[in-house]
Order: sequence, then C-alpha cells, then structure tokens
Amino acid sequence: MGANVANILPDLSFEVEKGECFGLIGESGSGKSTVLRCISLLLQHWRGDIAIGGTSLRDLSVIDRCRTVQMVFQDPYGSLHPRHSVRTVLQEPLKIHKLDRRQERMEQALEEVGLPISFLDRFPHQLSGGQRQRVAIARALILEPDILLLDEPTSALDVSVQAEILNLLSDLRRRRGFTYILVSHDLAVVDYMCDRFAVMQAGDIVEVLDRSALVNDSATHPYARELISASVAYDRAS
Repeated sequence: MGANVANILPDLSFEVEKGECFGLIGESGSGKSTVLRCISLLLQHWRGDIAIGGTSLRDLSVIDRCRTVQMVFQDPYGSLHPRHSVRTVLQEPLKIHKLDRRQERMEQALEEVGLPISFLDRFPHQLSGGQRQRVAIARALILEPDILLLDEPTSALDVSVQAEILNLLSDLRRRRGFTYILVSHDLAVVDYMCDRFAVMQAGDIVEVLDRSALVNDSATHPYARELISASVAYDRAS
C-alpha cells in the first residue's frame, strides 16, 4: 500500500432495515458524512462492501445506482446551481435517465414537497432556504429511489423552517416507504425521525441504539452515554 493511504473508517459495519430511518450521530470529524459519501459513491477509493437488498453497490450500473440511492445535502444554497431554474434542476435527471412524461413528473415532484407548479420557472435566488431544500428533496425524489441519504438536511435552515422540512421528510417516508440514513448532530432530530441510531467516534461505530435510549438512559458505551447526556443537558439549559 502507498504511503498516502488513510484508514478513516477502520472497521465500520451496520445494517439498516427496509423502510427504516437509521441515524448516525457523533462529534464533528467522527466520519458520519463520509459514510454517506461512500454509500453514494461520491467517494470511490475505499475497500469493503455495501450491499443493498443483497446486491453489492459496486455491481449496480450507474443508472441503477442513481435510481436506488439519492442524497439530500446539508446546504440548500450550495447544492443548487444559481443559474439553473427549478425546471432545469428537475429536468436534468429525467433527461439523463431518458424518462418520459417529464412535465408530469416535475409537477408531481413539486406537489410532493409542497411547492406550487409555478416554481418551475424560478431560480434559487428567488427562493427561501426552506424552499430551496424542498427543491433539493424534489430532485432526489424524481427518480423514485428506494433510499435517501440525508446529510444534516435541516441544520442550515432557520429554526422556524426546520420543523417543516422534518415533517415533510417524515410524511414522505410514511407515504412512499423510503429508507432513510440520516446524519445529524441534533439528537432532537434523531428522536423525531429515527427508529435506531449509531453513535460514531473516530470513524467507528461504538454502539447502535433504539430511539428510546435517548430518554431511558440505556446507552452502555461511555462515549455514547456522554454524548447523549451532554445533549440532554444542553437542551434543558436552552
């Protein structure tokens, strides 16, 4: 192996059930977002395997992979091209995948995220942060994936808008049966969204817990207990 090889996620392994919302929590630099970038193959130079429904991610064609897994990024300001209209943003994946009924699909995607059809001809600078994130979610939905990777999807938004986006994501999961893998530093978000969550430290998972562990103090690993108690203490102080 070359001298520049870095072992960032040394021995990481977890399973997510179909239709589950699975959370990844931990301090900054613990590897949470790196996991999502490996699953989406935005990072490709890693060893190991990721299987979806028993099929290795690397065995899927690019088309099939994009139709299976989509990602919603943290920053709705950075994830949309400033010179592309909403129509262009939503139309591009439909063109790449040669899908028909494009106008119908775009209108349906906007309707699903609670935006009017007239927004197709708006540009990002004409939208609020919450509206931009809704467009980003619509872009992820339009290929009808099975799995959505959510990388801090509300942390860049005003507090007043965060609940709206979380409610939207929760409703979409209920109606469409999505599987979510959610990265968050906010345990209130994890408590609201997730069935189970993994606590990460230094690129490894130290404990996987049910959501109930946030209130019944059932974590056993010292770092997991410390992280949860610190978050609870912070929420009470706020």
